[in-house]
Amino acid sequence: MPFNFPADAHQKHICVIGDIMLDHYIFGTADRISPEAPVPVVDIKSERYTLGGAGNVLENLNAFGGSASLISVCGIDDASTIAEQALGDLPLAFFKLVKDGKRRTTVKTRVMASKHQLIRLDSEDKHDINEQVQQQILDQLAANISNIDAVILSDYRKGVLTAGLVKEVIKLCRQHGVLSIVDSKVQDLSMYAGADLVKPNKKEASLASGINIVDDDTLLRACKHINNVTQSKYIVVTLSEDGLAIFYEGKLSKMPTRSLAVSDVTGAGDTVVSALTFGLVNGLTIEQASDFANHAAAIVVAKVGSATATIAEINESFS
Repeated sequence: MPFNFPADAHQKHICVIGDIMLDHYIFGTADRISPEAPVPVVDIKSERYTLGGAGNVLENLNAFGGSASLISVCGIDDASTIAEQALGDLPLAFFKLVKDGKRRTTVKTRVMASKHQLIRLDSEDKHDINEQVQQQILDQLAANISNIDAVILSDYRKGVLTAGLVKEVIKLCRQHGVLSIVDSKVQDLSMYAGADLVKPNKKEASLASGINIVDDDTLLRACKHINNVTQSKYIVVTLSEDGLAIFYEGKLSKMPTRSLAVSDVTGAGDTVVSALTFGLVNGLTIEQASDFANHAAAIVVAKVGSATATIAEINESFS
């Protein structure tokens, strides 16, 4: 059945805290080999910047029509200016990019020729942000927490979400009855103890639990381990072509994938965590929210690049 959300769904406010990035695409043609080295010469035709990382989570929330905001860290560079302009073009409740002169804004540059990626160039710093920057993030969250329904911690291991900052964010969320949702690439998930929901993918769940997930039994044991470490109410594991798994109240259930065609899985995890959060703050059960996320991911993986899905697109998929 199509998903019907309440009339005030657009008023539910979800704040994303984590590592923002810029995805930089250089498009061109490659018709010859360089005389200087055995590499193709790319004749550049166009360039494009899109928001990545926590920014892609934000884009997904915006596509659902909810109220969204972002708190992140950037450098003092040209890339930060581009990121601020992109954020300013979105209908956000607010955004805050804390400027840190000791780090670069993360940029991932992909050189594309005839729809093929020739190379990816990463410009980034991964060291932990200092206490002053952490405090600015906390101050921004505290100033807005009374108007926030959920916080998504989008952790790409670029140094924004330190153990100390995460502890204080989750504490603040619990004090104000705000849902805390985790999508993290860290292996030690104990730093996220107390969060309401943790969403690893299959590989991340294997690394976090030390259990090689090969069947439902190992999947169950991995979920139990993560649950013991985080004490989270929900554990949702994305399983790529096998759909997703939900661990709740000591029981494991699985949902098969809704995807009929896969063009690109880039950003699918961001779509899932966004959809899960949007569903939960709008009154869906964990099973219903997971089904919504499954349908959203099916739309996104059929597109190329970091894409998003609207509720209208998701509901159209039923027909």
